[in-house]
Amino acid sequence: MIITNSGFRTTLKRVLSHSEKSIFSVLYQPHNLPCKYTQHSNYVDVYMKWKKDHYYDKIDHIHKSKVLKPIVSLKNCIAEDPNGCIPISVVSKKGVELEVPMKVARFLRRYPSIFEEFTGPQYNLPWFKLTPEAAEIDREERRVYEDCRKELRERLKRLILMSTGKVLPLKIIQGMQWYLGLPDDFLRNPEKNLDETFRFVEMEDGLKGLAVDNGEKVLSAVQSFAMKQGVYSGGSMEPIEFRLFPSKGLRLKVKIKGWLNEFQKLPYVSPYDDFSHLAPDSDIAEKRLVGLLHELLSLFVEHSAERRKILCLKKHMGLPQKMHKAFERHPHMFYLSLRNKTCTAILKEAYCDPSAIERHPILRIRKRYINLMQESDVILKKRRLSNRLDDGPNMDLDLDSTDEDIEEKEECPLQCSHYTETT
Repeated sequence: MIITNSGFRTTLKRVLSHSEKSIFSVLYQPHNLPCKYTQHSNYVDVYMKWKKDHYYDKIDHIHKSKVLKPIVSLKNCIAEDPNGCIPISVVSKKGVELEVPMKVARFLRRYPSIFEEFTGPQYNLPWFKLTPEAAEIDREERRVYEDCRKELRERLKRLILMSTGKVLPLKIIQGMQWYLGLPDDFLRNPEKNLDETFRFVEMEDGLKGLAVDNGEKVLSAVQSFAMKQGVYSGGSMEPIEFRLFPSKGLRLKVKIKGWLNEFQKLPYVSPYDDFSHLAPDSDIAEKRLVGLLHELLSLFVEHSAERRKILCLKKHMGLPQKMHKAFERHPHMFYLSLRNKTCTAILKEAYCDPSAIERHPILRIRKRYINLMQESDVILKKRRLSNRLDDGPNMDLDLDSTDEDIEEKEECPLQCSHYTETT
C-alpha cells in the first residue's frame, strides 16, 4: 500500500522521532557529568561594595603577623647561637633578608620584652639575648615543631598537591613557609622533615622544585566538614554548598542572590582533583577556584594571607588571570581587610565557626609572642614618660615609637580594588 497523504507522513515522522528520543533517554541518563556544567555561565560581572567589618579588622594575630615574622627570624638567630647571645654585627647586614622594616638595631630595641640588650666584652658593641619570657616561648615552640612534624608535613603536602603538576618551585614554598607555620630550617633538613612521598626535581628555567607522589584520595576541608554533616558521600562531582557568613549590613542585589543560589547547587570540584575538563569561564570553574582559595587559607596559621602573596601561586595552580576578583565576588566567604594599608584575605568560616576548620598547632605560640610585643609597647611608653620628666619635652623619642606608629608608616604595594554598590 502506497501512502500519498503528506499530512500522515509528517505525523508518522514525529511519532518515530519522539520514540527514538525516548529510547535513547532511557538507555543513556548521565549523572553529574562535567560536560553538563562546563559551558554554563550565568554570572553577571558586577562588583559588590566593600563593607568594613570591625570584627575581622581587630584580630591582632592576623594584622601583627607581618611584624612578627622578622621578630621570630631574629629570635631564631639568637636562639641558634651556642652562647644564646649575638653582637649586633651578626645581623646588622641581614635586614633585607629577614624582612626587617628598619635598621636592625633599632628594630631590636623596639621589643625590650623579647630582646635584652647589653654591652659586649669587646669594643663596647651592643649585644642582644632573649629575655627569660621569650626564651621560654622559644623552647615551647621547638617542642611543638617536634611533636607536630607530621601535621606540618601534611600541610606542605596538601599545598603541593593543589598545583597543576603536583610540584612547586622551592622559592614558592619558601615564600609560603610562614603562612604554613613551617620552621625556617624545615627544607634544609629533608631527611628529618620530609617522607618518601616527597622528591626534589629540576623544573623549567633551571628552578629546583619539590614534588609529591600521592596515590591516596585527599579530602578538602569543605568535603571533610560536609561528610561529618552527612551531606557528602565521598564521590566526585557531588554538589556541596559553601558555608556563608554575611557581614552585618552587607546586602546583595537580587540578580546576584539568584546566581548565588544556582552557584551553590553546582558540583564541588576538589582542589586536589583534575580540572582540565572545565571551561575557564564557566560557573563550575569559578566554584573550583573558590574551593581552592578556601582550602588554601584553611591550611595557613591565621587562615589569612596578604592577597599579593596568594597571587604568586597563580601560574603553578592553574588559576585565572583575574583570580583575585573571586575574593570580591564572594564576600560571604572571604573578607578583605585594608588595615595597615595591606590587602589581607581572611577566611570567614575559620572565625565564625572554629570547629569547622582545624586549628593550626603553632597559632598559640604566635599569640604568646604577640602578647610580648604588646608588653614592649607598655615598657616603651613608660620609658618615654620617664624621659620627659627627667629631660624635658625636647628630646628625640623616635626610637621609642610603638607598633601602631610603624603600621601607619608602612606602604602596601598592592591595594584592594573597591566594589561598586549593591543594595
